[in-house]
Amino acid sequence: MSREGGCLCGAVRFTVEGEPLNVRVCHCRSCQKAMGSPFFARALFPHRALSVEGETARYPSSEALDRVFCKTCGSRLFAWRKSPAVAGVALAAFDDSNAFAPTEHIWVSEKMRWVKLDDGLPQYPGTVPQ
Repeated sequence: MSREGGCLCGAVRFTVEGEPLNVRVCHCRSCQKAMGSPFFARALFPHRALSVEGETARYPSSEALDRVFCKTCGSRLFAWRKSPAVAGVALAAFDDSNAFAPTEHIWVSEKMRWVKLDDGLPQYPGTVPQ
């Protein structure tokens, strides 16, 4: 199955093929600052499953991760991890914003105190234990 999405202005469009590896809400401070919101809700796909049209820019927020956004409107679209080669695609950037629902919360040790998590999903203080 393929799903499409894009940025606010329409200059960037993307398609993902297949099902995500996982769908999570990240509450880490890096995601908060990168997204300009309390968390980053994203679906994780292998790089090969994602095709992108339009001009994007990247910001290396760490050695392992680039934040990818539209050069025109600034919409934050992807968290591009180099190894393993996966991309976290912002759930709200999909044309069908309800295409995926998160299954867990990560980095809740860094969540904003006023955010209340009462959805019954598993919560992890850091990343998901292996």
